[in-house]
Amino acid sequence: MEILPDSRPHYLLPHLLELPKLGAPDIGYITVVELEKDLPFAVVRTFWTYFTPESIVRGRHAHYRTEQVLVALAGRIIVTTERADGTLETFRLESPHVGLYIPPNVWHTMQYSHTAVQLVLASTSYDEQDYIRDYDRFQAIWHTPAR
Repeated sequence: MEILPDSRPHYLLPHLLELPKLGAPDIGYITVVELEKDLPFAVVRTFWTYFTPESIVRGRHAHYRTEQVLVALAGRIIVTTERADGTLETFRLESPHVGLYIPPNVWHTMQYSHTAVQLVLASTSYDEQDYIRDYDRFQAIWHTPAR
């Protein structure tokens, strides 16, 4: 039996993750991520983006296999996701202890404040073949036809 992408359990859909935050306003904070405890996958690759002009929209792709967690270490990031069933969601990241889980087969775009620093934790090594960079192709592959 084929499982339609839009019938995935909640934890396989884009959602916010509250990461552990320790500290207080008078001494500052630390966030520690324990891979098997706090993330839904093992991290294989880490990268970050910074000094992105506010007029630039990044992302504009989906992955066949890669899972990601995006964290705004500084500044603000507006992330728009589109699931295979066409559901659009917008997430505002602006706390370094909150991540956004993006599963495979979800189109996503990001727009940043100029001061934003985005940390990305990914489940796979970089592989260009894992990217769906053409939106029409994404729709052709993943969108469930209207019934």
